[in-house]
Amino acid sequence: MAVSNLFTIRRLSRNDTVLMNGMLTAFGEAFNEVDTYGKSRPGAAYQQRLLGSDYFIALVALKGSEVVGGIAAYELMKFEQERSEIYIYDLAVSAAHRREGIATALIQELKEIAAARGAYVVFVQADHGDDPAIALYTKLGMREDVLHFDIPVDGGKGAS
Repeated sequence: MAVSNLFTIRRLSRNDTVLMNGMLTAFGEAFNEVDTYGKSRPGAAYQQRLLGSDYFIALVALKGSEVVGGIAAYELMKFEQERSEIYIYDLAVSAAHRREGIATALIQELKEIAAARGAYVVFVQADHGDDPAIALYTKLGMREDVLHFDIPVDGGKGAS
C-alpha cells in the first residue's frame, strides 16, 4: 500500500466489494458514464470472484475512506514466451482531486505489482482528444499509434 500526505493507494482484495463499488462510482462520474458503471453493477459474488482472481488488479486512491480514484488492470499471459503484460483497462481520478499526483501514483503502484509478477510491460490506450490522459501517458511511457477494432459477438449488432 502506497501512502502520500494527501492520499493512500490500496490494492483491492476479494472482500473489498465496498471499495470496488466506490471505484465504479468514481469511474462513472469521471467518465460521465454513470449508467455504464452503475446501472447493471455486478453483485458481491461476481466482484469477489473477480477481485480474488489471478488476472485482475484493482487499486484505489483513498482520502480517508473516500475513493477518489482507481485503476482496473488485467494481466495477460503471453503465449510466445513465458512472460506477461499488464493492460490498464480503466484509470480515473475524481474531478475535485485531479492534479494531485493520484493517477501517477496509481500507475507507479501498478508498475511495482507488474515487476513482482515478472511482467515485461504495462500498456494502456487513450482516446483521441483526451489530452490529459495522453499527456500523462506520454510522460510515463512510449507512444504507439495503433488502430482499435470492436468485433461484435452478437451476430453483428455491434458492441455496447
